[in-house]
Amino acid sequence: MKKNIGAALALYPSPVIVVCAMVDGKPTWTLVAHAGTVAHSHLMVSLAKADLMGTTSGNKEDKSTAFAYTMGDAGAPLIDEAKVSIECEVDGNYELEKFDNFLCKVLSVYAEETVLNEKGNIDYHVFKPVLFEFPTYEYFVTGDKVGDCAKMNR
Repeated sequence: MKKNIGAALALYPSPVIVVCAMVDGKPTWTLVAHAGTVAHSHLMVSLAKADLMGTTSGNKEDKSTAFAYTMGDAGAPLIDEAKVSIECEVDGNYELEKFDNFLCKVLSVYAEETVLNEKGNIDYHVFKPVLFEFPTYEYFVTGDKVGDCAKMNR
């Protein structure tokens, strides 16, 4: 029998994302765990606070040197050590009580060749992104393949 556990956050774990914005000509970084794909062309990033880059405000501490970075084609800082980086521009904001939900248009995806398959796509068997699980505040990596889309028994 299923138990009603209330209006819990049950769509976790989700990818851990470091978001950067340029402020006064310097990058500032924050960690985001509330994010997702809303269309083939757009992502949604919901900002509040999380972990090292998110628990310290850029208003109180200069976080510009937290990561070595290279500027992307559209002028966004891309973390050098990140295996995958997505360059976006904000296309809108949907405000909720405690969160700003930014709709971001994907401009470019950059990936280390070591995480690409023979077709040039990201190979998640190799990449294994870090996932964040809320409300336990634990981190995981992706697991085993469980099936192929549109080929599983119905």
